[in-house]
Amino acid sequence: MTPPLDQSSETPEAFIVHWQGREGGQERANYALFLTELCDVLGLPHPEPAGADRERNDYVFERVVTRHLDDGDTIGRIDLYRKGSFVLEAKQSRWKGGDKAIVGQNDLFSAEAEAAERGKAGARRAWDVLMINAKRQAEEYARALPPSHGWPPFILVCDVGHCIEVYADFTGQGKNYTQFPDRQTFRIYLEDLRKPDVRERLRAIWLDPQTLDPTRTRARVTRDIAGRLAQVSRALEAKKYPPEEVAQFLMRCSSRCSPPA
Repeated sequence: MTPPLDQSSETPEAFIVHWQGREGGQERANYALFLTELCDVLGLPHPEPAGADRERNDYVFERVVTRHLDDGDTIGRIDLYRKGSFVLEAKQSRWKGGDKAIVGQNDLFSAEAEAAERGKAGARRAWDVLMINAKRQAEEYARALPPSHGWPPFILVCDVGHCIEVYADFTGQGKNYTQFPDRQTFRIYLEDLRKPDVRERLRAIWLDPQTLDPTRTRARVTRDIAGRLAQVSRALEAKKYPPEEVAQFLMRCSSRCSPPA
């Protein structure tokens, strides 16, 4: 279980207001500040200073990795990395006049512009491509981590000041990072930080990601169901119900109560 939410130096509402309605700048200039302030909102520790010994850079900005490609090795930098938790790749779309501005879209941080502009099919596709490419880049960085670090269970793609996309692979093999918890809610928008359950999900990604593994949740639910059915069985046996009827009743209860795969 993740520790209880600490008293933060910044409220979710203040954070949302601070990052909405911004124009100008670029991801290099803004992503570290955005994520540091997000840590304050969530009551999380700040990333640590990066050291010369890369092996020990377990929670840092700009984590250096070496990618082994067909045409030679290249150096890459993970925007934010936490060992055993996630690789995060940051982008900042739609800065007016910037080289990553998406035609047909306006201010990144405006909720009104979001509703009006993201409905345009071409602009939406361009934004989706930007985020998909960022995910692929994050997967390449995860692949380049030292073997002793293993595959992180989460990949996060952050459109600075707008949303964080969450992908998970709990197998430890890094072959199937899929939308988490599902395709409807894998994007955490800035306004979603008002929701306590969303903040707790992000805290768990940072601090105790394995607690979010659905297979563990199903196993825990199955154990709880088994315990409750055992209590029912003892109660029915104490009332002298025929064992065959009790067994059939419990089988029906078990089939109805089993968690989905």
